[in-house]
Amino acid sequence: MSEPGRLFLFAGYDKDGIIDDALVYYVSALSKYGDVIVCMDNDLKKSESNKLKPFTICVLAQKHGEYDFGSYKRCFQYARDKKILKNYDVIYLVNDSVFGPLHNIKKTLQDLESLKTDASGIIISKHKTHAFMESWFIRLNKKIFTSAWFDEFISNVAHEDYKSIITIKYEHGLTNLIKNNNCSWDGLYKCYGRFTYNNPKKLFKMGCPFVKKASFIRHNGSAGKQIKYVLKHADKNAMCAIMKTANRVYGEKYMKWLLTANPLKIILRNIKYAIQKLRKHEK
Repeated sequence: MSEPGRLFLFAGYDKDGIIDDALVYYVSALSKYGDVIVCMDNDLKKSESNKLKPFTICVLAQKHGEYDFGSYKRCFQYARDKKILKNYDVIYLVNDSVFGPLHNIKKTLQDLESLKTDASGIIISKHKTHAFMESWFIRLNKKIFTSAWFDEFISNVAHEDYKSIITIKYEHGLTNLIKNNNCSWDGLYKCYGRFTYNNPKKLFKMGCPFVKKASFIRHNGSAGKQIKYVLKHADKNAMCAIMKTANRVYGEKYMKWLLTANPLKIILRNIKYAIQKLRKHEK
């Protein structure tokens, strides 16, 4: 059975305008299984954008302030206006809020496509009243991405002042729009609340090939032991690329502290986080 034609619409951002090792690794991994269009929500020097040139059909870069969905919009409009959407069976919305893939991504793609739904995400985030596909890795089939309603939705993405509005309007909004247009959707892993951020080790052992960047700095570094496990068991090239980027972004001193094997330091930072959480609830 032949592989489906895939197009990855990749949203990225770097405050320093750098295409770092982790991003190159991620995009190059995707390029083995489909075409990639990248849009960065920041300006880039040509020397930086050239790092992605071997792995993409286009690199767009301009500060637009519309976050990931604004980059998805620009990638989609590029493909639509170049009249290449018809060449693909599926498109993926993908962003760089995660590090990875931690191992070969082929099986994950096949698993997403084997669900036989109109849309599927790696993570379904479940809450008390609703569920939605986390927007950092979503598959859409032709029924969706060639529809007028999807074009209208993505083309009307605009700047919002608050992240909460972006989440409700676009991330939750996309899943609701898919449901309202009688399209089916599902996901590989059903997680509750902040599971994706707080349980990188469990998620990795479940088969997820990514770790959230937020896990590296969340809860006073209390996920450090889990992240150490994930990196130890990840593909060596992935681990090296992630560590180079993490050392640049978070600092070598912080990363050494985060990944410490000293049990006393681990216990102390977990106690510190527990105290902070208790004080927060008391306010």
